[in-house]
Amino acid sequence: MPAGPTQTKAWFRPKGWFTEKEEYIMVNRILRDDPSKSDMHNREGLTPRMILEALKDWRMWPLYILGMTHLIPVGPPQAYLTLSLRNLGFTTTQANLLSIPSTVLGMLLLLFTAYFSEVVNSRVLSTIILQIWALPMLIALYTFNSNTSQWVYFAVVSLITGYPYIHPIQVAWASRNSYSVRTRTISASVYNMFVQAGAIIYANIYKADDKPLYKRGNRDLIAICSMNIVLYIGTFFFYREINKRRDKRWKAMDEKQRQEYLETTKDEGNKRLDFQFAY
Repeated sequence: MPAGPTQTKAWFRPKGWFTEKEEYIMVNRILRDDPSKSDMHNREGLTPRMILEALKDWRMWPLYILGMTHLIPVGPPQAYLTLSLRNLGFTTTQANLLSIPSTVLGMLLLLFTAYFSEVVNSRVLSTIILQIWALPMLIALYTFNSNTSQWVYFAVVSLITGYPYIHPIQVAWASRNSYSVRTRTISASVYNMFVQAGAIIYANIYKADDKPLYKRGNRDLIAICSMNIVLYIGTFFFYREINKRRDKRWKAMDEKQRQEYLETTKDEGNKRLDFQFAY
């Protein structure tokens, strides 16, 4: 891929993709949308100190924690869906076919949550949906016994595994709150590492000695799901409080002080007083 909108010309593409006027318009739109992109070239390397500073940014830690925990309540049912259906007496072909509805449902809910996120302009409201969706289903799953109809079990598990996939929203959320080319690069990687750590955790919740109903595992998932709801609410107030404090300091300045701050500050990325966190 080209390094940027102004570097699309190559020996095999001598005219490039855009005219000079189009390049001018694109660059201006990009910088107006995110001024932080003007302080670092996208081919500039990251020093160990830059990486350490980004990792020390405690303002991003709530999003990393949510990255690790948000999929745990729905991960085990999804991973063991076909196996659970086989244990209920369905054949391999039937189990694979019965996994299709949850996939289709998940695709539709992915589109809905992405749209909802933009409509309400709130990342917490659009991402907490997953936990609110999963909690009653997990409670229902926990109450099942050996006499429960296999079709009732299938319906509930399909609803759980057809959860609204809010991971793309949280990735964009982490990127938005980084507000710097340097920190955004690192935060995306760190966030993904926490998501993978979460996958390791939920892969070990359903145990062989707990099957086929996984009562103990489902009880743990209910507890984690409840914890996640508290974490999302806490994240909302965490970022709102930071924004309120910054806004108070910013409004206490007169126009001259604000201009002086913008011209002389050494604060970068989300540390700037004129930056507001998304929540």
